[in-house]
Amino acid sequence: MGLVDKLRGEFIDIIEWTEPSQNEILAYRFPRYNNEIKMGAQLVVREGQTAVFVNEGQVADVFTPGTHTLTTQNLPVLSTLRGWKYGFNSPFKAEVYFIAMRQWTNLKWGTKNPIMVRDPEIGPVRIRAFGTYTMHVSDPKVFLRQLVATDPSFEAFEISGQLRDTIVARFADVLGHAKMAILDMAGNYDKLSALAIERIKPDLETFGLAISLFYVENISVPEEVEQALDTRSKIGVLGNLDQYAKFQSATAIGDAARNPSGAAGAGIGLGAGIALGNQMTGALAGGRVETPPPLPTAGAFYVAVQGQQSGPHDQAALAQLARSGQLKSDTLVWKSGMAQWAKAGEVAELTSALASVPPPLPPQ
Repeated sequence: MGLVDKLRGEFIDIIEWTEPSQNEILAYRFPRYNNEIKMGAQLVVREGQTAVFVNEGQVADVFTPGTHTLTTQNLPVLSTLRGWKYGFNSPFKAEVYFIAMRQWTNLKWGTKNPIMVRDPEIGPVRIRAFGTYTMHVSDPKVFLRQLVATDPSFEAFEISGQLRDTIVARFADVLGHAKMAILDMAGNYDKLSALAIERIKPDLETFGLAISLFYVENISVPEEVEQALDTRSKIGVLGNLDQYAKFQSATAIGDAARNPSGAAGAGIGLGAGIALGNQMTGALAGGRVETPPPLPTAGAFYVAVQGQQSGPHDQAALAQLARSGQLKSDTLVWKSGMAQWAKAGEVAELTSALASVPPPLPPQ
């Protein structure tokens, strides 16, 4: 430092920091030649500031807003640390840090990667969140010791990364403990913000910082989940799947009418119109589309097995009885429409069932 700076330090007896409003400096060390401060110097601390004296690396005195004349009366800690034996009239050496105590607004936070949560309704899902917060220095001594140290100008960006990571980690904890459905989060942003402030508070206290305001601006899910929720909402509005199918058909007709692709578009529109017409016809006929009756099946037979009536049996069961030896040509059978019991070999419908029985083995 040159002679001019030395002389300026000898004659200037006002210590102040006129902080530009647009900067983001949290702490500023007042420059002085050899850190010499004359006795009787005027210390001006403005609103939103705090002045901290550091002597030989140790925090000494703290001054709040106002104009202070530096004497032994208002520098008790510093006087004790230095222990002057013959008064306190000569210049003394000390570092003066101005700490910005004002609110730092519109600070951004957001999740770099999705947070996995378990939704009570739809199960595991990944969500993202972002918002803003307001921060201020709550304890200038702790802030100076833990963050500023010997930095002559400590700016907000130097701590913004750590703050953002801390906020995101604690907000993930809040979501995990809240066990709140995603569809209910939009109406509980204030509640989540209050929980986040309480969760983040202990971490920031270790740096001498505090969060005044915390806002959740948006919580979102992946695009495919949004589409599924939109479809679910449409179905809920329409009432049932039948109405949803009609809605889709009507939409297809409108799209085909607007499609200038010629005959292909007209054919598609015509097909959609026919499908919708069939659905409307069914709806007017009673709310359902008529379907043909089931195919007719062969009559079931009752079988006399060891003097007991068994059945009714269909063709597959009769074939199984024949293979097991319980149905033979002379076994009595009956079905609805027959006047009386008859031998199975005399019933034409049982020919196929009896044919599945292998002939007797030839003699040895």
